[in-house]
Amino acid sequence: MSVTTDMVASFRKPGAVMKRHLAFGRREDRALIYVMASCLMFFVAKTPVLSREAHLNSTDIGPALGSQILIWMFIIPLVLYFLAGVLRVLLRIFGCKGADWYETRLALFWSLLVITPISLLNGLTEGLLGKGTESAIVAGAGVLLFSWVLFGSLRAACKGAS
Repeated sequence: MSVTTDMVASFRKPGAVMKRHLAFGRREDRALIYVMASCLMFFVAKTPVLSREAHLNSTDIGPALGSQILIWMFIIPLVLYFLAGVLRVLLRIFGCKGADWYETRLALFWSLLVITPISLLNGLTEGLLGKGTESAIVAGAGVLLFSWVLFGSLRAACKGAS
């Protein structure tokens, strides 16, 4: 299936989609593409907010874009790899002996990629309306969806590998 079809399917059954992704075998390039595409989309989602702030403050948007691209494309992926390692250790502590380092990374990175449409919507909402109830609702929906997909993917990784 295509990535966008799998993203939509992950809203309903994240475990089934994760099992399908794990069936492709160990592909570290796939995990890297997921995390980099997610970070790129999160950067794109941030640009309307940066544009609004630059307009309201009568400043140049260039330095803000430069710092955000550095953060989202170089620093955040490293932080996410570290968080995947911490998540793997926590899974091990709580009894998931099945999912290894790769499967944990794939579940985290895939979950981030799945919520990128909501992050884009949140960026537009915050860029057009500013911080408020509307952007909080969209952000809350994103957190709930991320949790749903992550837990479903991790459950499938724990069951599927053991």
